[in-house]
Amino acid sequence: MARRLPPLNALPAFEAAARHLNFSRAADELNVTHGAISRAIKHLEDQLGVQLFERATRSVRLTPVGEPYARAVREALDQLSLATQTATSRLSGSTLNVSTSDGFAGKWLVPRLYRFHRAHGDIDVRVSTTGKLTNFRGDGIDVAIRYGAGNYHGLTSEFLTGEEVFPVCSPKLLEGPHPLKKPEDLKHHTLIRDGYRIDWAAWLASAGVEGVDPNSGLTFDSATFAVESAVQGEGVVLGRTMLVSADLATGRLVRPFDHALKAISSFYLVYPPEAIRQRKVKAFRDWLLSEIDPG
Repeated sequence: MARRLPPLNALPAFEAAARHLNFSRAADELNVTHGAISRAIKHLEDQLGVQLFERATRSVRLTPVGEPYARAVREALDQLSLATQTATSRLSGSTLNVSTSDGFAGKWLVPRLYRFHRAHGDIDVRVSTTGKLTNFRGDGIDVAIRYGAGNYHGLTSEFLTGEEVFPVCSPKLLEGPHPLKKPEDLKHHTLIRDGYRIDWAAWLASAGVEGVDPNSGLTFDSATFAVESAVQGEGVVLGRTMLVSADLATGRLVRPFDHALKAISSFYLVYPPEAIRQRKVKAFRDWLLSEIDPG
């Protein structure tokens, strides 16, 4: 019996629009225009002879027919993606593409990757650093390490670790004419910032410190550069547990005070549910969890 298939090139647009319930977000994900998404879905509806979306002025929602169809299309695309990865495994299966932030990559992941390579020498790791959300189908990423609340729709999200935020500095700043002994001593030192949501104003207020300008000092877009500036003795940075643990362990950085704030967000390992069937993904996942919580 001949298969009755929909226009296949319209399915990614439909699936993305159904997942986001927003044509513009679907267009951003697939790197096409809003009009291209709209035309693809209209073409699909015309070919099927059914309405898949109810369109309002500023919103869309799936019809009773469109909702189960979207689930079926999503499952089919996931299966097709997995089958494609399996079929091409001889060419690319030994390469694991990891997406994360530059701070996590530079200050935590990269210094430890040699241990993964030692255990899994046949798996090459490629690290992509970006703050942009990962589109696993379109950008070739296998797993992502993300900092947030862990609610990533349609994806497996495994908790890695929470964090605390606290000042760190070079041991050199514990000496000299204005040694850092108590939080009030920060008024004699340069504050370093990296744009993190818990800033110096929040930390100083929680520590009951007055007379220190939280907006003065150095600002970096990159957490890696901010931490490295502190290592070089340029000032004091608000360190996050995962990003300063290695430098604290080696003595390149010290904690001059005990006071810390609990971070709202946490680190998560994120990947499509079907990806864990791949040996390279499971190996990296198991290694990552063992590194964060040995034993």
